[in-house]
Amino acid sequence: MQKDTKTAVLKRLRRIEGQVRGLARMVEDDRYCIDVVTQISAVQAALRRAEEEVLRDHVGHCVEHAIVSGDQQEQRQKIAELMDVLGRAYR
Repeated sequence: MQKDTKTAVLKRLRRIEGQVRGLARMVEDDRYCIDVVTQISAVQAALRRAEEEVLRDHVGHCVEHAIVSGDQQEQRQKIAELMDVLGRAYR
């Protein structure tokens, strides 16, 4: 992972961690269910953005490296990994 991406993703994940702790407090405080569900949706969206950032870095760095290398086995492996992770994301 590129250094700038790593820094950004870690920052985003720490923010998400705080959101999840806030969710736990909301449940402990018996907050209104719809408010809790709304915050859960916000956390899920934040996680998707973090996932997109990591995938963008992976394609721009790791997959690009496999393409430039000319190594067909590595290229197939990177594409298979992407297909697997994208397949899981849509289940």
